[in-house]
Amino acid sequence: MMKDGRIAVIGGGSWATAIAKLLLGNCERISWFIRRPERIEEFKRKGHNPVYLSDIRFDTERIDFFSDISDACCDADTIVVAVPSPFFLETAAGIQCDISEKNVVSAVKGMVPGKNMTISEFFAGKFGCHKDNLLVIGGPCHAEEVALERLSYLTIGCRNVDKSREFAGLMSGGSLRTIVSDDVAGIEYAAVLKNVYAIAGGIVSGMKAGDNFMAMLACNAAREMRLFIDAVSPIKRDICLSAYLGDLLVTAYSRFSRNHNFGSMIGKGYSVTAAKMEMEMVAEGYYGTKCIYEINRDSVRVEMPILNAVYKILYKREQPQKAIQGIWDSLR
Repeated sequence: MMKDGRIAVIGGGSWATAIAKLLLGNCERISWFIRRPERIEEFKRKGHNPVYLSDIRFDTERIDFFSDISDACCDADTIVVAVPSPFFLETAAGIQCDISEKNVVSAVKGMVPGKNMTISEFFAGKFGCHKDNLLVIGGPCHAEEVALERLSYLTIGCRNVDKSREFAGLMSGGSLRTIVSDDVAGIEYAAVLKNVYAIAGGIVSGMKAGDNFMAMLACNAAREMRLFIDAVSPIKRDICLSAYLGDLLVTAYSRFSRNHNFGSMIGKGYSVTAAKMEMEMVAEGYYGTKCIYEINRDSVRVEMPILNAVYKILYKREQPQKAIQGIWDSLR
């Protein structure tokens, strides 16, 4: 049983902080890996994460902090990975113990950099983790709204649905509700794609293209998402469920969406480089755009004009007005 075992949270950012708070609502204690020892000491002294979601208070007596990821993972039965995708490989490289029999929960909203694979695929291949022990956390949910205790929802995916339900029970409570699913691949790819489309939404918002165009963009983005996910993982699914369409909408429109804000700066005239420098946190969609573009180009080959437009803007330095105009006739 997960509740009776030790759970380790990997990561010190806003999403990891929100997840740790949720888990402590249902677990007596947790382990928590934060890379920098000085940040752990400041956390213990202040009773909150000194950098992210600092309004959330913690009973640090119920947390075993680790600055060595192997120690944290060896000590745990369930490992919840919540680091930005650009830092994932560097973080995973520190795991030197056998985790093949442990539950691994991915809360990473991106792909493995340079490998164009999902996080669960990586853990299965690199560490020999059993697919029935691999779980994913999907949206729609912003860490900031969890911190504000606003009504929120998470989707927990695992091929073993009983395990999904068990972990969902550890995340539920208060203002948060959970939904379970067995569509691991669909949830993971949706989490990547919604960030790409949030950048697109931010670009058209920054360009002041208007609500009518934004509505068409979101509608067609959902269509693209369905085409791609159904091609890479052909099972029966309803794209209108919250893990897919709900996560897309909240990320495309919300002021808490760093991907939307990143795109908005580009739409207002910032260069891609300047927008990246301006961002205080990682915009996962920047990296996800390249991964999905390459997967679609090399193997999937479905029609994705919005993805292609975002790729041209971010990686080919095409002017946003030209790229967005180029998809005008494709929207329906």
